Amino acid sequence: MEAGVERVGPAPRQILTDSVYDAVKALIMDDAVPPGAKLNMDALARDLAVSQTPIREALARLESERLVLKEPLRGYTSAPLLDRRAFEDLYEFRLHLEPWAAGRAAERADDGSRLELTAELATGTEVPTSGRFREYQPLTTHDARFHDLVMRLADNTTARAALADTHCHLHIFRLFYSSGTGATVHAEHGAVGAAISAGDPAGAEAAMRAHLEAARDRLRPHVH
Repeated sequence: MEAGVERVGPAPRQILTDSVYDAVKALIMDDAVPPGAKLNMDALARDLAVSQTPIREALARLESERLVLKEPLRGYTSAPLLDRRAFEDLYEFRLHLEPWAAGRAAERADDGSRLELTAELATGTEVPTSGRFREYQPLTTHDARFHDLVMRLADNTTARAALADTHCHLHIFRLFYSSGTGATVHAEHGAVGAAISAGDPAGAEAAMRAHLEAARDRLRPHVH
């Protein structure tokens, strides 16, 4: 940054792009654009009172999160929900990876990691009662950050990238959300964080496994 130039925040273009991305994402997560439906850029631009440029950028970001699909000659469509096979495969993968990572993070626990876990567990503690994405989005963001933090504390960049590439937190919350989900997630994260902070690898592994199995069992009735 040049001397005498003060950065005051994101540029207006970036703010617009982010707000359009959030708006289109909410339409998908709330099923206002149902799975398989076409996302018409002209209609979205008109409804959101913006040009096609931020719409195009938003759809590209959502494609990278696998919430939309881009098909030749058809354009963008809303991605399907996880089906039974994809859901079970996702949790099988997570159950192989994340309990190990929690145990590894506990082995490496130090004052810095304990502070990071405490700070993250203090975020998003409100339990949204609405099933609308704008209300429970802070919880999905916390959920993704918490699991990513555990992976980072395990210090395996390949494993961390593999989990991040699934965008699993968006896709599982897209299946179902209730206020009970939020309260339970916070409690389960707390148990994982406490075991890691205590330097208890076996306890951390068991707590993460219990969290993932409980999440899988909560969601199974909503998978078709």
